[in-house]
Amino acid sequence: MAGASNYNQIRLTARQQWFDVDDAPNLQTLSVNGRLGDKIGVGTIFFRDENGYFSKLGAYGTFAYHLMFSRDNVNLNQLSFGLSGGIIQHRLDQSEFNVYDPIIGNNDTTADFFANMDVGMSYYYMDFYAHVAVKNIISIERDLFYSDAVPNNQRKYLASAGYVFDFVPNDWGLEPSFLFQLRELNSQASIDVNIKAYKDFDFGQGWIGVSYRQAFDGVEYNRTGEEIQRQNLRYITPFLGLEYKRFMFGYTFSYQMNTIVLSNNGFHQLTLGYNFGESRKRYDCRCPAIN
Repeated sequence: MAGASNYNQIRLTARQQWFDVDDAPNLQTLSVNGRLGDKIGVGTIFFRDENGYFSKLGAYGTFAYHLMFSRDNVNLNQLSFGLSGGIIQHRLDQSEFNVYDPIIGNNDTTADFFANMDVGMSYYYMDFYAHVAVKNIISIERDLFYSDAVPNNQRKYLASAGYVFDFVPNDWGLEPSFLFQLRELNSQASIDVNIKAYKDFDFGQGWIGVSYRQAFDGVEYNRTGEEIQRQNLRYITPFLGLEYKRFMFGYTFSYQMNTIVLSNNGFHQLTLGYNFGESRKRYDCRCPAIN
């Protein structure tokens, strides 16, 4: 989808899990994408992901091609292909370790660099859209980092689709959608069901919505004196955002609904964005990801 929107885009996102847990997972991303000519899109994303002593740094570049099937620039009928390639550094900070572990050695820092690729395809027809993608398509030998317990196969499949109902043109609309995810190595799968409402203003657009995630696989647990029970990962995620002229702000909160959790504090995410370049808005549909 790089370069698919009516403006070129820059987005900065910060995500923090469990404010009441020391060294909890956190993630920051910076992405830029835009259009070159009528059909080619390019983009890049930089990210930093930390989880306790373990961290990842990475950068990906994306090339996309947008193929138009419609005979004019008003009716949207577009097929898009994309290919991303990147380099990632995995890092383990052992400076505070008190006991020597022969598996990971005795260096203060262990780092491993590797590359991988993602591929994807999207189809838009007026207010309908569908996406499919495969992440980490290359199996990477990880002998340098940790042990054989780290799998070489990190391949993940994603599919999503949705429709935008423009109930009151130039006023408000409603977008139901779903996202399905599957990890190839262990067949872990989950589905997200989402609903999002849009409201148009003189200065831009606002939106609000909620997402529900349900994993298909689960784990067993029991409390003292109780029978063994089973729980599947479940999230409820309300979100909201506002686009003011060319600026964008978004906030997301994710709450884990399981009985046994590490923390009830939830995940907080902020996104700031700016749209730049000349507008390419021309389609006779709400289709917010394109228009």
